[in-house]
Order: sequence, then structure tokens, then C-alpha cells
Amino acid sequence: MSSALSATTIPHQRRKRALAAAAATVGNALQFYDFFLYATAAVLVLNRDFFPSANATLSMTGALAGYAVGFVSRPLGGIVFGYLGDRFGRKTAMTWTLGLMGCATFGIGILPTYNQVGLLAPILLISLRLVQGFATGGEWGNGILMATENAPPEKRGLYGAWSQAGTGFGFVLASGMFFLVRQYGEHAFLSWGWRIPFLASIFVVFVGYIIRWYVGESEEFLGVNHCNSENPIRDVLHSQRTVMFIAAGVILAEICTPLLTTTFALAYGGLIGTSSETMLAGVTISMAVDMCVMIFFGYLSDKIGRTKVYGFGIIAVAAMIHPFFMAVGSPNRFVVIAAFVVINGICHAAMVATQPAVLTELFPPHLRSSGLALSQSVIAVVVGFLPLVATTLFYRTGAIQSVSCLMIFISLTSFASLLLARGLAKSLNQKAF
Repeated sequence: MSSALSATTIPHQRRKRALAAAAATVGNALQFYDFFLYATAAVLVLNRDFFPSANATLSMTGALAGYAVGFVSRPLGGIVFGYLGDRFGRKTAMTWTLGLMGCATFGIGILPTYNQVGLLAPILLISLRLVQGFATGGEWGNGILMATENAPPEKRGLYGAWSQAGTGFGFVLASGMFFLVRQYGEHAFLSWGWRIPFLASIFVVFVGYIIRWYVGESEEFLGVNHCNSENPIRDVLHSQRTVMFIAAGVILAEICTPLLTTTFALAYGGLIGTSSETMLAGVTISMAVDMCVMIFFGYLSDKIGRTKVYGFGIIAVAAMIHPFFMAVGSPNRFVVIAAFVVINGICHAAMVATQPAVLTELFPPHLRSSGLALSQSVIAVVVGFLPLVATTLFYRTGAIQSVSCLMIFISLTSFASLLLARGLAKSLNQKAF
């Protein structure tokens, strides 16, 4: 009898875990597809069509400011959907965030330009960016938890890495779409081709809804449903405040790395004359590598510990950030692409793959969604302006070293936070740390 029950239960559990990981992966893919679409379009066409100026740097600054405002609304979205995730379930929150992100991205694809409606164009663009940020703030934490809470404890790093693979897929899909539409020619791309990747997001939303329709609620959430907090945001601020700030510090370097090595790097490459096709190829290839390698790092974190893998990623980024910017200016396209592969496909992969398991294991189950949301909120507004700050630093100093030093400082802050997280995890008997 028990063996028959086991034969039925085990495949069901595996199917549920696979669907949960797929649901988180698709959500992450759409989130980063949306954000990287804007980041890429900002430095290729939106600066010209929505923030026209005789000064190319000022025009680029306006477009990157539009990128930054998407991070302003992330804390509010995180708080709202973090609350919903802890009160009513991760699945409920993720269903809403997917729809909001998809609608906002599709909306950008049909916006009129500055030449057509004047100041209304950048106002509408920024409004849709705020909606994107609001949805992303809720998607990130609940997506992580959907994958890790359904995973066996000894494989939490691996399952969490699968959910993060959506990050790389979103970048690859976005940069690949832009690469394809640019083949129509410069005139076609600037006039209408750039809209196609935004409109195509509706297909990602459709696939995401189908998967999320069949996925069940997080097992760990259901197991602690009886001790659900009536006000999880208040309880995190009251009892988990120190943990929240430690988690925010751990997240810092991982979030900042792709902002500098994709968004800012594309703007920097344009300013110093590196081919945009070479830059896009570098981003696409590096994120494809990132997507694959992070599965290995997630697996490795289950075997040797979270701190070793995450810490390697942080230190590697600090060591490689300046050589990366030097390589971006190389006339050899293979050197440029190799630089992207190293910084994104290896250094960043080690951090992003391990992050879900690290953060999940820091908070109690009934406060995790709100805890992750508030941790992200602590830094989201600040880091959203990082490409703008980096562009301003480079413009004022004329030296890329200033941007490299900024990233090194960020990395050291994250490494110190990771050590604090390790001590906290050991006190909670989290052996995988």
C-alpha cells in the first residue's frame, strides 16, 4: 500500500517542482526581457525619439533617467506583492505581476514619439516604466520562493538557479530580438523596427499564464499557513530588521553588476565608438553562457556551500570590472565579446545562481515574501540610478576608472554583508551556508 502511494506521490512531487521552477523561470525571463528591452532601446533609439537634444550625452541621460524611474516604483510593488505573497500565496501574487509587466511592455511598443505628441511622449513612457517597476518588485521575491520552497532542502541551490536562469533567457531573448530587427536596416529599425520586441512580449505572457495556471502553491507556504501573519510587513520591520539590511547588502553587487555590464556598457560603448552590433553580440552570448553556467553554480552551492560560491562571484566582479571596460574599447570584436562572457557568464553567474537559496534561508517561511521585498526595496531606488550615475561620472571625469572604483566599493560592501549572512545562517543551523 505504502509503495503504491509512494509510486503515485513521487512523480506528482517531481512534476509540481518542475512546474514551480518553470513558473519562476518564465516570470524572471519576462521581467528581465522587459527591463533589458528598455535599457537597449534607451541607448539605441529612445534617447532620440523621446528625449531629443542637440547634446548626445544629455539625450542619453534622459533615456537612462527613464530607465531609473522603473526602479523607483519597485519598492512599492515589492511591499504590496510581498504582503499578498505572505497572506494569500506566492502563486496569487505572481499571476498579477505577470499581467502587469506584460501590459506595460506591450504599451511601450505602441507609444507615440516626441515628434508626434511632444512632452506627452516621455510622460507616457515614464508612466509605463513605473508600472513595469511596480510589477517587477513583486515578481522577483515570489518567483524565487516558488522555486526554492518547492525544492528538496538538499537541492535548493539547484532549483533556485533554474528560476534565475530566466534572467539570462530574458537578456538573450531581448538582445536577440533587437539583433534580428536591426537586420531590416538602420532606417527601418529607427522608424518602426524597435517596436517589434516590445509587442512580442505578449507571447511570453501567454506562455507564463499557461504554466502558472497548472502550478500549485509553494509546499513550504502551505505548511506554515496556520501561523500566517496578519501584517507581515510590520512583523519583518519589527523582528527581522537586521536580517533585512544584511540581505539588502548581499543583493547589492549582484543587481549592480548587469546594470554596469549591459545598460551602462552599451551607452559607454556608443560614446567611445564601439560597434553597437558587437556590443549586442557580446551581451547576447554572455547571457547565454550565464544562463547555462548558473545551473552549475547552483548545484555547486548545494555541495560546497553558499558563501564560497557567492563570495567567489563578488570578488571576481571586483577584480574584473576594470579590465572589462578596457576590453570594451578594443578594436577587436572577439576581445569585446570575450570580456562580456567573463564578467557576465562567470562572475555574475556565481552570484545570481546562488542568490535564491541564500535569501530564502535567511527569513522564516511566513515572512519570506515580505522580507525579500523589503530587502530589495532598501536598495532598489538607489541602484536604479546606477547607469545614470556611471554615465555622469564618466562624462565629468573622462576616466572609466571612476566607474570601476564605484563597482569595487559596491562589491566590498556586498562581501561584508555576505559574511554577516553566513554568521546569521549558522546561528539558524543552515548547514548549506
